[in-house]
Amino acid sequence: MHHNILMVCDFFHPNIGGVENHIYILAVNLLQRGHKVVIVTHSYLPSRVGIRWLVPGLKVYHVPLKVLISNATLPNYLTFLPYIRNIVLRERITIVHGHASLSSYAQEAILHAHLFGSHFESMFGWWRGREGKEKDRKGQSTEHETRREIRTVFTDHSLFALDDATGILTNKLLAAALNNVDAVICVSHTARENTILRANLDPRTSYVIPSAIIAEQFRPPSSPLPIDPITIVVVSRLAYRKGIDLLVASAPRICSLYPNVNFLIGGSGPKLINLLQMREAYRLQDRITLLGAVNHHEVRDILVKGNIYLNTSLTESFGIGLLEAACTGCFIVSTRVGGVPEVLPKDMIEFAMPNEDVELWTRMHKTLRVGPFAGVIYLIILIVECLFFLWLELVTPRRDIHYVEEDWKPEQFRKVAREEKEREHKEDQLDQTSNSPVRQLY
Repeated sequence: MHHNILMVCDFFHPNIGGVENHIYILAVNLLQRGHKVVIVTHSYLPSRVGIRWLVPGLKVYHVPLKVLISNATLPNYLTFLPYIRNIVLRERITIVHGHASLSSYAQEAILHAHLFGSHFESMFGWWRGREGKEKDRKGQSTEHETRREIRTVFTDHSLFALDDATGILTNKLLAAALNNVDAVICVSHTARENTILRANLDPRTSYVIPSAIIAEQFRPPSSPLPIDPITIVVVSRLAYRKGIDLLVASAPRICSLYPNVNFLIGGSGPKLINLLQMREAYRLQDRITLLGAVNHHEVRDILVKGNIYLNTSLTESFGIGLLEAACTGCFIVSTRVGGVPEVLPKDMIEFAMPNEDVELWTRMHKTLRVGPFAGVIYLIILIVECLFFLWLELVTPRRDIHYVEEDWKPEQFRKVAREEKEREHKEDQLDQTSNSPVRQLY
């Protein structure tokens, strides 16, 4: 059975990213299986408005609604309804598939899909009955066009917190939109648990389908790269969620400790200015190369130039870039966040916690933000604490400290505990024997 599938998301080409590539590749493969696929996304002024076609025959509707920030639109529930209704009817859609929690289009499309179902039509049978007798432009009856049952699917690509302002607002909108969704797809088990909690979903309707890549597009180089110098590659969207602040803090230290290490960074975003300032401040123009925005077909050519792929994400539901880098032969170093531990075997990746050492001046500046009165008090405590710590370093140097050389091993502890338990058991048996009536007769 072939379906007419409507994929809805704010994030799609010509913008570049993991969600955009996922939607495109999924749509192309569904087309090859005989299904009809239509994409709905926002417009890219001034050129991309209306209908566009992508190879190999993928139809894209660019709805002319205003973009708020980061290629996401402001929720337009009633404003978006006329557009989505017209598209669903004219394309004879049977499945609505939304992508990404931050996509207002995806949430609204799933929310509006129930309006085309038989249950809603039965409530307004008098209207549907009159409409069913109408004729279309070719003189054919439109009654069969109004009796379709539309199913809804949602794919979540990201992780969100449960206690910050962004997470609370997004989770409430997501819970309302997915209240009656037929199925939810997540890219990792961690993402599935996160989505179930955020949207208050029935776990029986949630499924895990990990992301995948076409391995032939990310073949390793024909010959091994030299290990002197070592090149660390970063290909990512330069945003806060991708941990670019960690990269800004760690890159100068790595360059200082290892003179034979260079960085090759590809991507664009709001944190690009931070990387430029860091490179200028530490005079690392000859060791840190910034490539700017990178097209997807150029990613492989960049990855094969590196020995190590560095991922500094603060939150990541899967991390498709890790698979791409591993296919090209890079060793992966990543933060242990989200669903990243599910992506690769342990011998192909090294983990680090996403923590950044804060300098003393930065810590003092943050302390002053506590308040005009309390901030000054805590700043004085911080300064006294630092001076007292330095005094302790002088009075009792670290070389004079008696370090613990050997700890109790779990096996040794269990052995001692077992022996102690056996000893107590034998004593109990002796006590019972000594108190027995037969023993007392003697």
